Amino acid sequence: MGSRPLYYVMMSERTTHDDWHGLLVLDKPGGMTSRDAVNRVQRTLPRGTKIGHTGTLDPLATGILVVCFGRATRLAEYVQAMRKVYRSTFRLGATSNTDDADGDVTLRPDARPLPPEEIDVALARWVGEIDQVPPAFSAAKVEGQRAYDLARGGAEVELKSRRVRIDGIDVLKYEWPRLEVEVRCGKGTYIRSIARDLGAALACGGLVEALRRTRVGPFVESLAISPEADAATLRSNLRPVGEAVAELTTLMVNDADANRLRMGQGVATFAPSGEVAVFTGDGDLLGIARSDGTMMRPVKVLSSPE
Repeated sequence: MGSRPLYYVMMSERTTHDDWHGLLVLDKPGGMTSRDAVNRVQRTLPRGTKIGHTGTLDPLATGILVVCFGRATRLAEYVQAMRKVYRSTFRLGATSNTDDADGDVTLRPDARPLPPEEIDVALARWVGEIDQVPPAFSAAKVEGQRAYDLARGGAEVELKSRRVRIDGIDVLKYEWPRLEVEVRCGKGTYIRSIARDLGAALACGGLVEALRRTRVGPFVESLAISPEADAATLRSNLRPVGEAVAELTTLMVNDADANRLRMGQGVATFAPSGEVAVFTGDGDLLGIARSDGTMMRPVKVLSSPE
């Protein structure tokens, strides 16, 4: 997935407080919504703990769901923006109103087996910066309402395309009518839309039969635990708040500059233009600043160190 730029030092991997501030990497099972997974975890936490997930997985999907706690909830947008990896099985020769196997599936009796070369050529169209229309049954909004709420109510849903980034689609296995792929992509990409659009391009129909998210930024499957885990297991797997900004440039500042940033003042920097994750000399995440190449000013300051 590549490494992030680094200035001065790497972040500390330690958690310095016993309260619930940090991230958990959950392995969401199939048949459960992302909200359900968060609710199951929340029932085991101290009362009043702030909690939120960082990217919805469909009920059919399994895999990595990153959950933020306490101060880390203020950084959820940075986890949401991280690069992601999915493994999926597409069912060709069929369509669905939800673009996956959970919907009303219609087989295409006229569909014929296709050569691998034809599929490879078609898949290449969806690599790069593309315009993608979300599924009708999705969390995308139409005039302030969730598309899936409108679709379930029988309304005709017309969603506008949005720009997404797909870094690569690799074919892992192909035996008509099933195509197993690995997709590396950016924020907001719908794997169901890829299956639907591939099927349309091949004139045979397509839907997602199985889907697993295997990576979100630095968070991999080996770090994931069940949402059914007990409180002690959850607590022992809590990861530092600083990992929420793992894909940003990181910068360590001295105590004087840290105090200036806390007070909303700018400080001199040689960091490149853009957002920078700022750490104290102890390795605690101070917050997010924006650099213009010579000065940086605070954008988001955490209330207290990790």
